[in-house]
Amino acid sequence: MWRYIGRKLGIYTITFVIAVTINWMIPRFMPGDPVRSMLNRASVSDPEALERMSDYYEGVFGVDAPLHEQYLNFWAGLLRGDLGISAWLYPEPVADIILRAVPFTLGLLLPAIILSWIVGNYVGAFAARSKVLDNTVLPVGYILTATPYMWLALLLAWALGVVGGFFPAAGGYSFALTPSFTWPFISNLLTHWFLPFLSMFIVALGGWAIGMRNMIIYELEADYSNYLQALGAPRRLIRRYAFRNAMLPQITGLAVQLGTIISGALLTEIVFNYPGLGMLILNALNNRDYFILQGAFLFVVIGVLIANFIIDIIYVLVDPRTRVQMTGGAS
Repeated sequence: MWRYIGRKLGIYTITFVIAVTINWMIPRFMPGDPVRSMLNRASVSDPEALERMSDYYEGVFGVDAPLHEQYLNFWAGLLRGDLGISAWLYPEPVADIILRAVPFTLGLLLPAIILSWIVGNYVGAFAARSKVLDNTVLPVGYILTATPYMWLALLLAWALGVVGGFFPAAGGYSFALTPSFTWPFISNLLTHWFLPFLSMFIVALGGWAIGMRNMIIYELEADYSNYLQALGAPRRLIRRYAFRNAMLPQITGLAVQLGTIISGALLTEIVFNYPGLGMLILNALNNRDYFILQGAFLFVVIGVLIANFIIDIIYVLVDPRTRVQMTGGAS
């Protein structure tokens, strides 16, 4: 088991280095200059003063050094927990800006991922047992899984926010309130959170329901199910085995879908002007601040890798066949 974990850690470490390197490279090939953009917002009109300020801030941000030095300095700062200084919100550290947005993104992502996976699996399992429910779940599931996150977010914001007025259509909380651990603020926070969460939950739900429904039907038609049925095993027992075996591909699917779900969360945040990483990335793009872009994408990369690593370990614990192969009990 520990050898397996060590091997996986090695693979994920290599993946992390490659992903972070690509994350460092992409913003530097984007058009625009973050220092010039910052000075343009300051309305500096004197060419000489602009040139002197540009030289100064290039030194502050370290963009005047050769690319290989910038890359080494980036890794040195990353190992210290220093992600640099924002050009858009100068002189605020990038790490502080990201830490303000991360709780909103995690508070949106984790409930949507976990609840849609749990509910979708159970709905798909029940659909495989009932023809009436199957005729309803299957077409609805296909429609939901083909629905773009952004389109559904726009539809919910318009129907339940603008027209219905049941929930706020934008923002993370009312600006009339001061963030605090009080019931008025928490309830206001939840009302702003509900529509972004609902849009992500509904889209993901359809895919998990279809996947589980198909896997249950496949397992119920497998040889071991027919053999148990011929032996007179209770139908409940056969379904229990089928459900347990069908869960294994769903766990793998959760790891595969994490990147898609996170990208959907970022788009959803933009639609609802939700103050998470999605809005932060959009503002960083608009202001040519690739220091924030690096930090935001770095968090996404780390989050996806950690989640996939945890799912890999859970898969080993859930599937006895994997543990047997790891101990050399199977050829």
